[in-house]
Amino acid sequence: MSRVSIALDHHAYDVTIEPGALGRLGAITRAAAPHERCALIADREVARLWGDAATSALVDVGYEVLRAELDPGEKHKTLATVARLYDVLLDARLERRSPVVALGGGVAGDTAGFVAATYLRGVPFVQVPTTLLAMVDSSVGGKVGVNVPQGKNLIGAFHQPCAVVADPGVLGSLPARELRCGLAECIKHGVIRDPTLLDFIHERAGALLGADPDAIGELVRRNVEIKAAVVIADEREAGVRAHLNFGHTFGHAIEASVGFGEILHGEAVALGMLAASQLAVRLGLCDADLAGRVREVLEAVGLATSAALPSGDVLLEAMQLDKKVAGGRVRLVLPAGPGRVVIRDDVSSADVRAAWDSIRS
Repeated sequence: MSRVSIALDHHAYDVTIEPGALGRLGAITRAAAPHERCALIADREVARLWGDAATSALVDVGYEVLRAELDPGEKHKTLATVARLYDVLLDARLERRSPVVALGGGVAGDTAGFVAATYLRGVPFVQVPTTLLAMVDSSVGGKVGVNVPQGKNLIGAFHQPCAVVADPGVLGSLPARELRCGLAECIKHGVIRDPTLLDFIHERAGALLGADPDAIGELVRRNVEIKAAVVIADEREAGVRAHLNFGHTFGHAIEASVGFGEILHGEAVALGMLAASQLAVRLGLCDADLAGRVREVLEAVGLATSAALPSGDVLLEAMQLDKKVAGGRVRLVLPAGPGRVVIRDDVSSADVRAAWDSIRS
């Protein structure tokens, strides 16, 4: 078993990474947020696979479990879904000490987390990620929120979980496309913090794509440790946590302009990382070998390195709506060497257009 501790000034919690950890969900939740009742919120597809196991684990330690479901996919990560979930919790008279347990990928975790952050001004929250992307990224760090037509995650909050329970065993049921999306975020961590992680992903690509438990377990642990270190250093993205946005400003613009769900989040981030890397080469921040390495590892795990994209004007407008824009300037995280990135807000529209062109098919 691996356990990564996240100790903030105001709050501390553990990320448990262990095959079979889903069976310990009840005991972990009871230790973190004891109460008579809890809500289990899952997307419909995940509920069909793992909902009964999660419910049984919670019931076995004495919880009365209120179950609620949401439709899967980014297009359902909305305020309308949140409002419907509020109704479910209010009708059941769930109390302020009753934990909300989120079971699923990033959409379920972000949505249920935003509900937990705002219902009765905040209730305890347990993350149970069932995708690789959620295990290594969205379940750790307390960012929760929903999409609006203008862009991704523009409505949200910081609401740290009281526990994260990651069971690599559930990833055997994950579609290959979703597994690749998770690998995109792992590649991101390698670029911004640990070049040896890129080597690990490249060398073990076959085992990772086959959801080998040992390879996946090591991958999750290494990525959670990176994410935890960044969150501990900068919980609310005033400094180094912004480095985690590498590839995301481009990626979010792709999602918003193409349509949420048409290109999955991890796929968009993969394209965004390559665009950002090509831009860094153009600006003289890094050499072409680094951009080539990013492309090489993305291709090794089967992620696309080009796509049919809208016009540059559409994409530039979408970038302006990114929540990280400051003073009207788009802030871009760009690689400056192995394991090192910088933030630039002075990149010309012409250079950004060239970056978009570099990934357009």
